[in-house]
Amino acid sequence: MHIPRSIRSIAVALVLALMPALLVLATPAPSFAGVFVSVNIAPPALPVYTQPLCPGEGYIWTPGYWAYGDDGYYWVPGTWVMAPQVGFLWTPGYWGWGDDAYIWHAGYWGPHVGFYGGVNYGFGYIGHGYEGGYWDHDRFAYNRTVNNVNITNVHVYNKTVINNVTVNRVSYNGGRGGISERPRPEEERAAHERHIERTAMQDQHERGASSNRALLASVNHGRPAIAATARPGQFNNRNVVPARAAGAPYHPADNRVSATRGNNSVPRPGNRADYNSPRQQNMSRNNSPSRNNVPRPQNNVTRESAPRERAPQRENTSRMQSSPRPAYEPR
Repeated sequence: MHIPRSIRSIAVALVLALMPALLVLATPAPSFAGVFVSVNIAPPALPVYTQPLCPGEGYIWTPGYWAYGDDGYYWVPGTWVMAPQVGFLWTPGYWGWGDDAYIWHAGYWGPHVGFYGGVNYGFGYIGHGYEGGYWDHDRFAYNRTVNNVNITNVHVYNKTVINNVTVNRVSYNGGRGGISERPRPEEERAAHERHIERTAMQDQHERGASSNRALLASVNHGRPAIAATARPGQFNNRNVVPARAAGAPYHPADNRVSATRGNNSVPRPGNRADYNSPRQQNMSRNNSPSRNNVPRPQNNVTRESAPRERAPQRENTSRMQSSPRPAYEPR
């Protein structure tokens, strides 16, 4: 069939005009693209628990937190995670009040610790920054004052942590009874730096927690039997640490509420812009989907086939001996 030259010219022009958009669609989504979650009721208080022994050099403590699923809040145990890159630290996620709902701000890895809602997660995460250690060139130095470290061939030091933040077990920022901290200038700057989303091991760790009914707040009443693990996903390991107590009296009627979930293509560290009303353009809290339409994490977690953690590359191999230390409670 003969196509007039004028029509061919128009078709070529349209293709050229649409080419940038096609390239954008073909480009992978940002590394922080994921699912946002907003809930109408605050999460439970942080449970009281001790920290398991650090399993090896290069592991950094990532504190436990309350996540939300179809059956309400569930506890994701704190765990030691191999840093994905030398020099990177973990900024914990946090629940923040905004646009008439509690919204989850996911954690991330980066060269500096950003804002995590002022939540005192303990073990060096005192509400701002991280007092649990620092990178000394290509090796991580652990502060034994707030970490449970008993390993040879690691850098350790002792530094008393002065906490100027009110010590409590509140697990969220803003809203009724929430923490009223705002981001500091250095935390704002950290939000502009290059970040890495949580590792595959951390993803599997949360998915495993979501499929464990013992971790539901409605079952454990804020006192999970698995409060912390030595490594991600090791929920049946002998080194599992149970919670010693709930952080506050549990109110079962508050655990089951409607939640809003949806795709979020905004980079997660962008929570800095207005942390009291993040992602409100993506939310429709007055039209929450039914439970059957809420995406659920995959439950087919197999720890034996989990991706293996790789230690950050290093050169120095000097040895330092540390004596046994007891586990520590959050400070």
